[in-house]
Amino acid sequence: MDTKVFLGKAVAVIVDRPMGSRHPQHGYIYPINYGYIPNTLAPDGQEVDAYILGIFEPLSYFEGDCIAIINRINDVDDKLIVVPQGKNYSNEQILALTEFQEQFFVSVILRP
Repeated sequence: MDTKVFLGKAVAVIVDRPMGSRHPQHGYIYPINYGYIPNTLAPDGQEVDAYILGIFEPLSYFEGDCIAIINRINDVDDKLIVVPQGKNYSNEQILALTEFQEQFFVSVILRP
């Protein structure tokens, strides 16, 4: 699935790794909510993943706007950046907030 179809659109995210939870394999703590878009298929065979920015409490579900995509150059698994309606983040802010996981990948940020 081409993740660019989500840019600028409202999306629903199922949060399977809420803020404060531990990654099951690598052990780091999620400083933000992280989840997936149900009923989608990413190139890695899983649902399309999403980082949720602008909410500062653990969630299980979120609806917001996709303002950007982290397009991983050395991996097939792009990540949507989803925020509350009307919020925005600069590329630098997005990179800083997702660095806990994205530091291991080479990527570019795509915008609508």
